[in-house]
Amino acid sequence: MPTTTNSDTSNAVEAFTPYQEQEGEEFMNENQQAHFRSLLLAWKKELMEEVDKTVSHMKDDATNFPDPNDRASQEEEFALELRTRDRERKLIKKIDESLETIDTGDYGFCETCGVEISIRRLEARPTATQCIDCKELDERKEKIS
Repeated sequence: MPTTTNSDTSNAVEAFTPYQEQEGEEFMNENQQAHFRSLLLAWKKELMEEVDKTVSHMKDDATNFPDPNDRASQEEEFALELRTRDRERKLIKKIDESLETIDTGDYGFCETCGVEISIRRLEARPTATQCIDCKELDERKEKIS
């Protein structure tokens, strides 16, 4: 499952059941689409719950400390939490885009070359838009630039 940061993964996503492909089944059929839709929705739900927790935490824990060091520590903690939530906000956007591609029938196909992205790659990174070969090529090009 997605593991780029602790905030990217969720209990619901980590507890998923891998898709069991049937011999001869068509790629990205209704069952596969339903599998990935539920995976993406569970991930999004978990991230949205984290957003709610952050808002509550910041409201509840916002204290005007008389000691400047305590105040600075709290501000740094809040800033870190907000940066994490910003990354999650971007991830939620990617999840929404992936859900849209399921609706249009484009999910699971590389946006660069059009080949099928493997089921296991999609389970590892449900928001993947490129096959592993195209992604690696992009990363090599990025290193050179």
